[in-house]
Amino acid sequence: MLLFASPAHPDAIVITKAMTASTIAEIYIEEEEILVELEIGGQDLEGFRNLMPDPVYQRMGHEPRPWIERLTEFFGQDLVVRADGGSPLAGRLVSIEPRERVPRDEITGDPLPVPEGEGEPVVFAELVYELPARPETMSISPPTGQGGVSQASIGFMTYHHGVPVNDFRYLSGEETLDLDWSDPWYTAFRNRNLRRQYDAPMNAFLYVEPYEVRTEIIARPLDLQRWIDLGLEGRETIPVEMQYELNQKVAAFLAEHQNLTIDGQPIQPELDRVNFLRRSLRTSTVIDPPEELDIYSATLGVIFVHPTEGLPQEASLTWDLFDDKIQRVPGAATDEAGPLRFFLQPDDNILLWKNFLKNPTIPTLVDIAPPPSLGLRMLGWSSWLLAALFFGTLVLMIGSLVRERTVPRRVAVFSMVLLLAAGAAFAATLPSRMTDERAEEMVAGLLHNVYRAFDFRTEENIYDVLDRSVSGDLLTEIYLETRRGLELASQGGARAKVKEIEMLEVESRPLEGKQGIAAHTQWNVSGSVGHWGHVHTRTNQYEADLTIEPIDGAWKLTGLTILQEERL
Repeated sequence: MLLFASPAHPDAIVITKAMTASTIAEIYIEEEEILVELEIGGQDLEGFRNLMPDPVYQRMGHEPRPWIERLTEFFGQDLVVRADGGSPLAGRLVSIEPRERVPRDEITGDPLPVPEGEGEPVVFAELVYELPARPETMSISPPTGQGGVSQASIGFMTYHHGVPVNDFRYLSGEETLDLDWSDPWYTAFRNRNLRRQYDAPMNAFLYVEPYEVRTEIIARPLDLQRWIDLGLEGRETIPVEMQYELNQKVAAFLAEHQNLTIDGQPIQPELDRVNFLRRSLRTSTVIDPPEELDIYSATLGVIFVHPTEGLPQEASLTWDLFDDKIQRVPGAATDEAGPLRFFLQPDDNILLWKNFLKNPTIPTLVDIAPPPSLGLRMLGWSSWLLAALFFGTLVLMIGSLVRERTVPRRVAVFSMVLLLAAGAAFAATLPSRMTDERAEEMVAGLLHNVYRAFDFRTEENIYDVLDRSVSGDLLTEIYLETRRGLELASQGGARAKVKEIEMLEVESRPLEGKQGIAAHTQWNVSGSVGHWGHVHTRTNQYEADLTIEPIDGAWKLTGLTILQEERL
């Protein structure tokens, strides 16, 4: 009933326009060489003039010079790469050709599709720099003019053994990398503005919601290998066949090291799920189906949950996994007001949440007035006839008495008025046809209660609450469909919590031959879920036909047909 299948968005992102720069450079650092792939835009051709073939160079208005001579100048003075602060590295041009620009997402820099022939023309060049054996540092400089000002607008990404070193940023001057050959995850630019958002090998998140406290831990197995033998020694990849056992070992280890306390009581939460993650600026998504993973970038997400009665007043997570490489673990404590960011350190290792919410939202069920009883309904069917006979008889009697002059006319008129008033009062007590307002109120209440059922954690509790609003024949279907809709497929089954239901349209009519209504309904559902340090939000619109009937003294959904679903 509520689908959250499309890509998720984070709560906050630092955005640059580097991925839309005129020139894009992707730099790949390997054992013996550095590969640079360039997309050179038209406005930057002058800065890369020495790289251009002779015909292009001359069309730019330059006097002819030998291409070999210009390439030597390019690698030595223009796009310069150095190792350990030494002389410019020798480079060679592998290929150069006209291409169409690869459009990129403005946040992540991920390539986007573009119809063939509609892309911006660029010059694509592939360069290789010869790298001496495992230098400690590497620096790169863009083409510069007078005063050291860059002659090109370059957005760049750097990878060390396939591990992203930075998010898309501008290369506007010389930048230096400290290289960690034993574990490229720790390779980093000295300029902190160039470091990727996810530079920490471990993260700890605490989520506090009504009826549930959840801890989420992100960690690289390669880092955990320093505390527990995961069978990774000497490996460069983690094959699919060993991932399940590895996941279970990691989950058991982290269960012993998370130390969760709720309202002063130590808690042993239950494992909810564990998955390998693919992380980017936008989100962290579950890798499904499994695939062979690079040992350096492989990252696990482990989730533990603990059901609670309502909303606690305090929850804390004590972290004890520190060593010489891990001295700071980013974390956050999140409630409905949003995340409170925190860095766990050896001398400050408690991630604490306190309930400072003045008016916390505690999901509650809507009371729906029950249908009229059978006796009252039977009364409604027969009493009009009986009432007509009774009042008709009285009218005839009064008329007869007036004609016989037994009762004065004034008394008769007064008696008739009293009879009419009594008839109106009687009619007011009888069951009446359901109004449009009442029907809309009932539909909204039933939908509200269906969604609210999924605020509870256990399947038993969910079924119990659903049973208040859904008939037995439909209950399982709605349970499965709604659960599917609330779970984020890309997040390994994380379940969104519904925040708002907006009724747009309810058109109802009585059911033929029985009590109840058929309602054509349109509504919006907004929901969110905090997950892996992000807040994912969705609003979906639905159009459906509902059937509502009295079952065991309560109004319940007995039929549901979804006609249209649309993500807004």
